[in-house]
Amino acid sequence: MINMKIINNTQEINALAESNMPILLDFYADWCGPCQALMPVIDDLSNEYKGKAEIVKINVDKNQEMAAQFQVRNIPALFFIKSKEVVNRMQGIQTKKTLSDYLNKII
Repeated sequence: MINMKIINNTQEINALAESNMPILLDFYADWCGPCQALMPVIDDLSNEYKGKAEIVKINVDKNQEMAAQFQVRNIPALFFIKSKEVVNRMQGIQTKKTLSDYLNKII
């Protein structure tokens, strides 16, 4: 069961950035096999980092403007944001350890 936040527009992402909590953005699509494979990892991290980091999903098909703004070329695309700045980006399937190690570094 996915219980993480899904971002639907730029205003929501801007509001999230105002919280000053580190953010992990996951750009995905429902038809994307690697995105579906990564989903349980992202969901686990969302639960583990509750209150320490915001972990949110953005559907590229429903949010093409935002995908363009972040220059998403391939999915899954993961963006780490701290203090309103993109501090790292990763593409493709990542291990839970890789993602949590980087989240720990920016928290």
